[in-house]
Amino acid sequence: MNSTSSVALRAPFLTPTLTKQSVYFIIGGSLFAIGSAASIWGFGNVAFTNWVCFIGAWFFTTAGLFQLILSGNATVPVPGGQGKAFRAEWLAAATQSFGTILFNVSTTTALTAKSVAVEKHFVWNPDAGGSAAFLISAFFVYVTFFRQEDTLWGPAQPSWWAAHVNMIGCIAFGISAVGAFVLNDGSSKDANVANWGTFIGALCFVIASVIALPMMPWNNREKFAPTNASHKDAAAS
Repeated sequence: MNSTSSVALRAPFLTPTLTKQSVYFIIGGSLFAIGSAASIWGFGNVAFTNWVCFIGAWFFTTAGLFQLILSGNATVPVPGGQGKAFRAEWLAAATQSFGTILFNVSTTTALTAKSVAVEKHFVWNPDAGGSAAFLISAFFVYVTFFRQEDTLWGPAQPSWWAAHVNMIGCIAFGISAVGAFVLNDGSSKDANVANWGTFIGALCFVIASVIALPMMPWNNREKFAPTNASHKDAAAS
């Protein structure tokens, strides 16, 4: 048994699977939802929200890394043998994984930020960058679905619903970043928009990941459906 196999047996949670990817996104999204809900309904202080989102971001990053590994090769040969092209599925995973790392920077800095300059450059900037990366990733998810199904209309496919819910979540995170813009006095441009955007976006990521869980009945039905089209996960996060 080689060392890689030994490590995998000792730490099975580090072995990427679609189920683990989805579960880690569900946990991360749930923690972000709890953290933002604490600010909305006042059952926790800023420190509580920051710590919960910090932990949630690490689950996001782990899920994003699993998604990137499971997405396969980055490129495929171009028809005719004239070079290679990036695969949309890999681009979706790569941009989302990059976004989760930016959220790590933002949530980690938020725990210790003591100045407006730090909040602007190391809390808000990576937060906005991560939100932009998620939006780009959501676009590539649509491209992936189209290339697999030859259409953008497929309500019978769980991945179609996951893609739409994921896009709504990414848009909500983007709106949240706008509301969270740090003003010169250290306050947010619109704290309500920031909190509600995070809350709605996080719930959308949870729902999209639940849709993608392989053990869900709608995914099991596809295994026995009379079709030659393969089903691949098209969720974010």
